Amino acid sequence: MIKPYLLMAIGAGFLASSFTASAADGSAILQSQCASCHALTQPEDTSLDRLWERKGPDLYYAGSKFNQPWLVKWLQDPVRIRPAGVFYRTHVKKGEKTDVVDESKLEDHVKLSQADAEAAATALMALKAPEGMLETGKYDADKKPSPMAKMLFTKLRGCYACHTTGGGKGGLSGSSLETAGDRLQPDFIYSYIKDPQKIDKGIWMPKLKVSDQDLQNLTGYLVQLKDKEAK
Repeated sequence: MIKPYLLMAIGAGFLASSFTASAADGSAILQSQCASCHALTQPEDTSLDRLWERKGPDLYYAGSKFNQPWLVKWLQDPVRIRPAGVFYRTHVKKGEKTDVVDESKLEDHVKLSQADAEAAATALMALKAPEGMLETGKYDADKKPSPMAKMLFTKLRGCYACHTTGGGKGGLSGSSLETAGDRLQPDFIYSYIKDPQKIDKGIWMPKLKVSDQDLQNLTGYLVQLKDKEAK
């Protein structure tokens, strides 16, 4: 008869091996499904050519950028985040009045099963930003954004020229921020607004002179943008 403590030891060993296997599977999924389009390690090449030609955003700091529940859900049913693709200039064509997105040049993102999405998300969350890339702890979540925060985004700071928050309004050359609060961590939002070039060198989002108060308000405004249907 197997003694209880032996059963507990066997069970613990099984759980540990299962966790290790899951982590290993997640890394394998990243290599097989993600590495051809996304940088999983910090690239040495920071040239504009590399930026313009990459097929997907860098993921080597994904664990400091994304919220894990969003990753698990999105990887199973990916909805396009960048309306005009990663580099908008290669995915637009001349329209009657303005340039329009050329849908024929956009590729669909791979879909993962729930198990693979969970494993991949766990592996992505282990990829942390290099020291000094992000400013952590600067955003004060206890402070509610000013009523002016939306106006800062839509009118005063020019964010609407490149980004949309839904409703058919805003620009298409940047990522959609309609569900930014579900997708992105506050420290990442704060740091990217303050100095996008520090995180994504050469990116077409300019570094603006933004006061700490405006940084707090813009971050707070984006943090509260979430998927209403998920509530």
